[in-house]
Amino acid sequence: MREDDMQVSVEATGTLERKMTVAVPAERVDQEVQKRLQSLSRTANLPGFRPGKVPAKVVASKYGPKVRQEVVDEVTRSSFYEALSAEKLQPAGLPIFEPAPSAESESLEYTATFEVFPEVELASFDGVTIEVPSAEITEADIDGMIEKMRRQRVEWEEVARPAEKEDQLVVDFIGTVDGEKFEGGEGRNVTLVLGSSTFIPGFEDQLIGASKGDERTVNVTFPEPYQAAELAGKEAQFTVTVQSVSEAKLPEVDEDFAKNFAIDSLDELRGELRKSMQYELDQALKGKTKQAVMDMLFEKNPLDLPKSLVDDEINALMNQMKNNLKNQGVAVEALELDGKMYEDQARRRVTLSLLISEIVKANGIKASPEKIRETVDSVASTYDTPDEVVKWYYEDRERLGQIESVVLEELVVDWVLDKIQVEKSPTTFEALMERSNKQ
Repeated sequence: MREDDMQVSVEATGTLERKMTVAVPAERVDQEVQKRLQSLSRTANLPGFRPGKVPAKVVASKYGPKVRQEVVDEVTRSSFYEALSAEKLQPAGLPIFEPAPSAESESLEYTATFEVFPEVELASFDGVTIEVPSAEITEADIDGMIEKMRRQRVEWEEVARPAEKEDQLVVDFIGTVDGEKFEGGEGRNVTLVLGSSTFIPGFEDQLIGASKGDERTVNVTFPEPYQAAELAGKEAQFTVTVQSVSEAKLPEVDEDFAKNFAIDSLDELRGELRKSMQYELDQALKGKTKQAVMDMLFEKNPLDLPKSLVDDEINALMNQMKNNLKNQGVAVEALELDGKMYEDQARRRVTLSLLISEIVKANGIKASPEKIRETVDSVASTYDTPDEVVKWYYEDRERLGQIESVVLEELVVDWVLDKIQVEKSPTTFEALMERSNKQ
């Protein structure tokens, strides 16, 4: 049946909510029901009748209600989309049908309530300036990386002197809160490096100057928030016994040091480090630039958002958090997350998704197969078996679609950068990487 066989009216019941009433001619349902019953009568196999010779009334009596409900469901679905097309509406999320279409009704009339996507009209980029960091790899940065590599190969040598910052201690401790022991407050032969900030703030500082065999009382206050909520903000007292004090012995930076990394010389090691660090720097600068562009788009283009899309994004974020916790060994079965905690992030993600889609559509931006392959190769190069990673992406359309989305976002960022002013804010490699790692 054609769309003009239906009667359709649309009422705006909110900024984005629409109530669409659809009346479908009864003949459309009746004709399809009769068609299906006739088909059944030619194939039905019922006791007392020869195959294909079952009277129409018997077929209608046995199968009629079920067939009619199937037809009503299908016609409801198809007529809904026909009406959307006729009214040029794009729903965001699933509709709610009232009343629920029933086979018992002689006519098919229903109301579908749903949200539509907002109209997206980008704000002007005239006079817009964003600030992005700039940095370069210096010899001092390479020296700093080599120092980190030395510390990764540190050896500890016990010393007979009071402990200093950066020394390694082996300690026993017993902690109390309000004079009572608490779970996790006791340890034996625990290793800690003074100044590493692995213990509660203030704990390590109070052990500076302690020698082997010393017993010290350490007073601290648990931070807020704290993973053990019952301890957050409470004062605690630890009795700490020092079992040993050791100082770091770092390897010399020489040819032998380079060979530990399968590299023949220090010059070659520095060259390889520069290449690796440059890649990290480029990725960090790219990420910061993208973030600055997205921040600007979000700030300058507030949108009314369909609640259904925001709710879906909140659920996706909560599931992502649960999966992350599960991978860390946390039991998440009984974990209840508060969706409100994720609402701001969800609204930002939905807004940016709509803005990016509009820019892509309005400007004919496309992710070429070559650009997609280039991005896949770049991702794969960070793994030990890049060929297998490339194959993994290309054998699944959904995974490749994720890469395509990344490419489109990058192309949108480039498009926006051509329209605005960019100010460079000088920083250092170390500072930039530290900020990137915290995010």
